[in-house]
Amino acid sequence: MSARLSVDVAIIGGGLVGSSAALALRGMGFSVALLDKGFCGAQASGVNYGGVRRQGRPVEQLPLSQRAHAVWPRLKALIGIDGEFLRSGHLKLARNEADMASLEAYAETVAEQGLDLELIGHNGLRERFGWIGDGVVGASFCAGDGHANPRLVSTGFAAAARRAGVEVLENTAVAGVTRNGEGFALEAAGNLALRARFVINSAGAWAGPFAAGFGEPVPLSRIYPSMVVTEPMEPVMTVNIGMEGGGIYARQVERGNVVVGGERALPLADADFSRPRGDGAIAIMNNAAALFPGLRHAQAIRFWSGTEGAMPDRNPVIGPSGTTPGLIHAFGFTGAGFQIAPGVGEVLAELVRDGETQTPIAAFSIDRFRDVARTDAGSGAGQNQEPQNAGELRP
Repeated sequence: MSARLSVDVAIIGGGLVGSSAALALRGMGFSVALLDKGFCGAQASGVNYGGVRRQGRPVEQLPLSQRAHAVWPRLKALIGIDGEFLRSGHLKLARNEADMASLEAYAETVAEQGLDLELIGHNGLRERFGWIGDGVVGASFCAGDGHANPRLVSTGFAAAARRAGVEVLENTAVAGVTRNGEGFALEAAGNLALRARFVINSAGAWAGPFAAGFGEPVPLSRIYPSMVVTEPMEPVMTVNIGMEGGGIYARQVERGNVVVGGERALPLADADFSRPRGDGAIAIMNNAAALFPGLRHAQAIRFWSGTEGAMPDRNPVIGPSGTTPGLIHAFGFTGAGFQIAPGVGEVLAELVRDGETQTPIAAFSIDRFRDVARTDAGSGAGQNQEPQNAGELRP
């Protein structure tokens, strides 16, 4: 038996970007099918660290990040749950004077972007955040940033999209997409034949073949961030923590568990999957205990990792295809897509409805990799290479 479905928009990939776009499009009156090869929100969107931060992002991402910043406080009204979103503030630590100088330079660069960063010296840090250990010379604080539960938020958007009337098709891998007249023909698992006027490629680490199929190969690689969570504890930290230049990041949830990351997992034989490294998990715990004395006797109760698509310049691909009308890309968030995803979803919906958006996205055009991708293809560059100069790869 085969099934046929016709919609205005087909979205490949049910992560937070795809599901938020589906919800926004339904709000505009479009018929939408959201397809995922597994379960919506089960990949990077649902297993990331959960940081909801603007601080530290490349400057070109900040208009989009600010747009998403306005969505997070409205989660309950938008998807029916608050996703444990907490505007705790984000404190980025400097381990030495060079790191502090970098934080100062960034604060000056983004001074007009509305982040309201506060630079804090060593003495001020000790007075206000005495639970941080030695070896830190200062920090930059963004009071409006925070954190949330990715497992709740990612599935919450997909559930809200389903309630709004989106055809949510899980365990439905897309086998092929072709341009067909005024729209697209998609072949998917279960002998599903789907027609759509628009296609959004938000397939995360699996988005590369769909782009290449329309003559737009990109140097998309895979990274495998790894996290540790502790037992519930008395309050240890009051803010979401990051480190200038990369390294450990940590947050404590209202139940008392502390989530800590900063290492990479190992890909398995099937590169779609990974597992935490034993030495990596130990390194995360030792680094956390050294930086936060209150964690020295904490018991780690769970470890996990996930698969994320990464681009070499740390910026995602967002925007219309350069080769195919009606095709829109949104992938390659390099471990930093959680906060901006709701804003990206709104932008994608506007691109479908209006053909444009007022939020600046030119820096994310897929055309910027046109020559690079061809060079990489000729040299046999692999899908599992780490992005260069990726900095602090985290949500």
